[in-house]
Amino acid sequence: MDSKALGLIVLRERKAQKLRQAELAAAAGVGIRFIVDLEAGKPTLQLEKVLHVLATLGCVVTIVPPAGDL
Repeated sequence: MDSKALGLIVLRERKAQKLRQAELAAAAGVGIRFIVDLEAGKPTLQLEKVLHVLATLGCVVTIVPPAGDL
Protein backbone atom coordinates (compact mmCIF):
# COMPACT_ATOMS: atom_id res chain seq x y z
CA MET A 1 0.00 0.00 0.00
CA ASP A 2 1.29 3.43 -0.90
CA SER A 3 -0.23 6.91 -1.20
CA LYS A 4 -1.24 6.32 -4.84
CA ALA A 5 -3.08 3.10 -3.96
CA LEU A 6 -4.82 4.80 -1.04
CA GLY A 7 -5.85 7.68 -3.27
CA LEU A 8 -7.34 5.27 -5.76
CA ILE A 9 -9.35 3.58 -3.00
CA VAL A 10 -10.74 6.96 -1.91
CA LEU A 11 -11.56 7.91 -5.51
CA ARG A 12 -13.34 4.63 -6.24
CA GLU A 13 -15.30 4.65 -2.99
CA ARG A 14 -16.33 8.29 -3.44
CA LYS A 15 -17.60 7.53 -6.93
CA ALA A 16 -19.34 4.35 -5.75
CA GLN A 17 -21.20 6.49 -3.22
CA LYS A 18 -22.01 9.00 -5.99
CA LEU A 19 -20.34 11.86 -4.14
CA ARG A 20 -18.62 14.81 -5.75
CA GLN A 21 -15.28 15.90 -4.33
CA ALA A 22 -16.93 19.00 -2.83
CA GLU A 23 -19.58 16.87 -1.13
CA LEU A 24 -17.02 14.53 0.41
CA ALA A 25 -14.89 17.49 1.50
CA ALA A 26 -17.87 19.11 3.23
CA ALA A 27 -18.93 15.87 4.91
CA ALA A 28 -15.38 15.20 6.15
CA GLY A 29 -14.70 18.80 7.20
CA VAL A 30 -11.73 19.26 4.87
CA GLY A 31 -11.12 21.43 1.84
CA ILE A 32 -11.74 20.33 -1.72
CA ARG A 33 -8.00 20.70 -2.42
CA PHE A 34 -7.32 18.10 0.28
CA ILE A 35 -9.61 15.59 -1.45
CA VAL A 36 -8.00 16.34 -4.82
CA ASP A 37 -4.52 15.81 -3.34
CA LEU A 38 -5.58 12.65 -1.49
CA GLU A 39 -7.07 11.07 -4.60
CA ALA A 40 -3.96 12.02 -6.57
CA GLY A 41 -1.81 10.14 -4.06
CA LYS A 42 0.06 13.08 -2.55
CA PRO A 43 2.35 11.46 0.03
CA THR A 44 2.62 14.36 2.49
CA LEU A 45 -0.97 14.81 3.65
CA GLN A 46 -1.92 15.02 7.32
CA LEU A 47 -2.64 11.53 8.62
CA GLU A 48 -5.47 12.61 10.93
CA LYS A 49 -7.34 14.22 8.03
CA VAL A 50 -6.77 11.20 5.80
CA LEU A 51 -8.18 8.91 8.49
CA HIS A 52 -11.18 11.22 8.91
CA VAL A 53 -11.94 11.14 5.17
CA LEU A 54 -11.66 7.33 5.19
CA ALA A 55 -14.04 7.11 8.15
CA THR A 56 -16.47 9.47 6.42
CA LEU A 57 -16.53 7.07 3.48
CA GLY A 58 -17.11 4.14 5.85
CA CYS A 59 -13.69 2.62 5.23
CA VAL A 60 -11.99 0.66 7.99
CA VAL A 61 -8.23 0.92 8.42
CA THR A 62 -6.53 -2.16 9.84
CA ILE A 63 -2.86 -2.40 10.76
CA VAL A 64 -1.38 -5.83 11.30
CA PRO A 65 1.94 -5.80 13.12
CA PRO A 66 4.63 -8.25 12.06
CA ALA A 67 4.39 -11.69 13.63
CA GLY A 68 6.02 -11.88 17.03
CA ASP A 69 5.43 -8.23 17.93
CA LEU A 70 3.58 -7.19 21.08
